[in-house]
Amino acid sequence: MMKHMILTLLTCVWLNSSAQHPPVFEGMTMDSTFLELSDRSIELVKYKYGAQKISFLAIHDDEDTGVKAAFDYIRLNGGSIIDCQYGGQRNFEFSYEGLNYQTDPNSIYSREGISTGLKKYGQADEQIIVDQLAEVAKEILNFYQPARLGYIFTLHNNGDEGFGISSYLPGAELENVADSVHVNPMMDPDDLILVTERVLFSKLKKENVNVVLQHQEAEDDGSLSIYAMKNNIPYLNVEVQHGHLEDNLMLIEAGVRALRESYPELIKKAAD
Repeated sequence: MMKHMILTLLTCVWLNSSAQHPPVFEGMTMDSTFLELSDRSIELVKYKYGAQKISFLAIHDDEDTGVKAAFDYIRLNGGSIIDCQYGGQRNFEFSYEGLNYQTDPNSIYSREGISTGLKKYGQADEQIIVDQLAEVAKEILNFYQPARLGYIFTLHNNGDEGFGISSYLPGAELENVADSVHVNPMMDPDDLILVTERVLFSKLKKENVNVVLQHQEAEDDGSLSIYAMKNNIPYLNVEVQHGHLEDNLMLIEAGVRALRESYPELIKKAAD
């Protein structure tokens, strides 16, 4: 039997918290669920304001520019964002029976991805650890509820010139991930949107923003984009350099327009 199970400890709503990032504004509510991954505590905070027209998800706890941009969007338009909070770092780091483990929280949405992610950071993929991470992924999805929403809209940030639209071009590291790529040379190459549906790609291409259409045969790395594609859930990821707040908001707005125009019934359902 597992010595450390993944537990949803409590759910509550309040207006003020010392764990805010960024601080809530007047009228916003927070709905929080706590998880435990061995000795690592994970808090999933859902910030809500106004009509729930759109719902965002931020997985990495060191990528707050996207969260701030979502707050700006929600303040004007209504909506919600779930922010995963576990110590202000990128990876899940935890210990089990004297061994240290680490993995990217965006590699836990398939067992294949979990195993690959654990091995990347130097530890074997023990079954009990795989099971725990699979349960964490399940709890995140349960809290975000993509089946009810009908889409997944994530927010990520990256470093300057480390990763961007050029990473998906022919000859680059992620060329096999991309089916199609549109580049606006006037944009910062670190700022882009990745989608899994061609209709979304076409809408965003017309907006002339950096956009990638994920290939249907992209390798299963355990990411949410692969999970969404396997489950026929439209997926958008706004990926922007840390600190590019205005660009982040601009791409969020473009992504919401593309989603609304492509799947108007999903946006209406979320607001009902």
